[in-house]
Amino acid sequence: MKNQMNRGEFLRLGSLSLAGVLVSDLAFANDFFSNNNSEKEDIQLMKKLILGNDARVKSILNKKFNESGIRISNFRPIASAITICTASLLNSKSDFYKSKPVAEKINEAIDILLKEQYSDGTLDAGGNRQSPPDTAFILEYICPAAVLLNKDKQRDFAVLQEKLKKFILNAGEAMVTGGIHTPNHRWVVCGALASINSLYPDARYLKRIDQWLAEGIYMNADGQFSERSGIYSAVIDKALINMSKLLHKPELLDIVNKNLTTYFYYTEPNGDLVTVDSKRQDQFMNIKVNKFYLSYRYMAIRTKNPIFAYMVKVIESLPEFNSEILCDSLAFFMETTELQKEIPTDAKIANDFEKFFAVSNLARIRRGKTSVTLFGGNDKPLQIVSGRSSNPNFLMFRKGDAILKYMRLSTSFFRLGYFSSDGIVKEGNKYILKETKEGDYYQPLEAPYLKPDGDYKLSPSLDGRFWNKMDFDSRIKSNVKTQTTVIEITEENGSLNLEFKVDGPPNVEVTIEMCFNEGSVVSGADRDENKNYFLKSGFATIAGGTDTIKVGQGKCEHHSVENLDSEEYTYHQGTLRTAGEHVYITGFTPFKHTMTIS
Repeated sequence: MKNQMNRGEFLRLGSLSLAGVLVSDLAFANDFFSNNNSEKEDIQLMKKLILGNDARVKSILNKKFNESGIRISNFRPIASAITICTASLLNSKSDFYKSKPVAEKINEAIDILLKEQYSDGTLDAGGNRQSPPDTAFILEYICPAAVLLNKDKQRDFAVLQEKLKKFILNAGEAMVTGGIHTPNHRWVVCGALASINSLYPDARYLKRIDQWLAEGIYMNADGQFSERSGIYSAVIDKALINMSKLLHKPELLDIVNKNLTTYFYYTEPNGDLVTVDSKRQDQFMNIKVNKFYLSYRYMAIRTKNPIFAYMVKVIESLPEFNSEILCDSLAFFMETTELQKEIPTDAKIANDFEKFFAVSNLARIRRGKTSVTLFGGNDKPLQIVSGRSSNPNFLMFRKGDAILKYMRLSTSFFRLGYFSSDGIVKEGNKYILKETKEGDYYQPLEAPYLKPDGDYKLSPSLDGRFWNKMDFDSRIKSNVKTQTTVIEITEENGSLNLEFKVDGPPNVEVTIEMCFNEGSVVSGADRDENKNYFLKSGFATIAGGTDTIKVGQGKCEHHSVENLDSEEYTYHQGTLRTAGEHVYITGFTPFKHTMTIS
């Protein structure tokens, strides 16, 4: 066995039990999940969790924590390993119950954390040096392990318990005094403090929690936190549930309830989350709803809400449930035994809805296999930076395995980039998106602003396209040009009718860009040497698996589909174009076009 302690270190651990016997091969766990389907349907969830956790423990035992020898900058895998190994170590039905090699591995991992922990209680995380919030994320793993060790009345692993206590109390000092970066960090820190206080009570922890809670937990009328992020909503929900349990604050669950209800509507049939409206990095990512599993399960059991019970079953049906949840969630079920209770299974949830999130300017429509997302809620002025919504996708359409990842519109008007609607107006079953762009020219500076040496302030142009030493703020705009784009979208029984109108200076190139899933089969459109498809007329059919999406009528008046992003991206030689099958409809202003998607 690799990474075993020397004899002296083992003796210092005290009365470690040797009763556990390591199995030589846990491949049966993977075979069980993939091949034994009839038994899989009947097996208890806890047995699945133990099997999955044990398989992960075997993998951990066969690896070094730092095989490369390079200084560690991400401690989450190590903290997760501690929790996973502790769960099997202390579960009497695990094949690693009270196993010496597992205890050794936990000891090795804790020593790494203690060695790398700064005197102020923090750890580094990537570029974040001595980071209190990133240390709080580590505590999300470490504290449940400490809870399980503290429940061991025989104190077979007292040294592990004391080492974890040392790390946690050191980190607690950072939680009491340290700062944060982002909105969700406040609640992660509070959740960590609640966990520390439940283990080792200290009035300072509660005082610090109250200090953060005094700022208020923002949630808009759509049930979204300020970041509108699936990644961080899952993080916040978990932290609020933890605080509610440990601090006896049931009112926090009202917030979780609203957010989890919203993410029911944000979930695609295959578990993908709608992220287009996020203000964080996931607005350009594909993530799954499985991140919400523990929160949905806890709330389903506690509230009996059929929507939450339905979401638990949805997540349990995903491939990611076996590969990502069963392998590392046992400790949380052992820590919070309420999670082990049965989920109601008789709930009937309609798979047909239309939901308009007016504050977020996002609409979700589901008609059986068809799923539609409309978005017009970017932050203005548009900036590509964490904390602001800037995704130019205004329409997403799915029909089973046939997926239109996004539709965008761009014009060559002053190279100002993609259409970004100023909100959405809903009139009956019609959604109206509209944006006006402005391009400016500038007059000579007037006498009070003149400088003989020509050394003027470096400043951005008033339309935000570029910077120059021109003192734009002191100049008069002239020859101002405007372009107004209106897109009207009407849904009927899962089909969309779209009307485009772009007005402004004539002869401006207009490009409608559709990106379908990689590997989609496109019929009815012409493909060029750059693997772009142009729908010149009529309709195109795009197939994914056994499902198809039909789009048209087509129009093709130009082939200029490069540099659609904006002058800013062009200057940096960057692009927002993603992988996939790209189909284009093009024309010139004044531009009017009607098409359908079905």
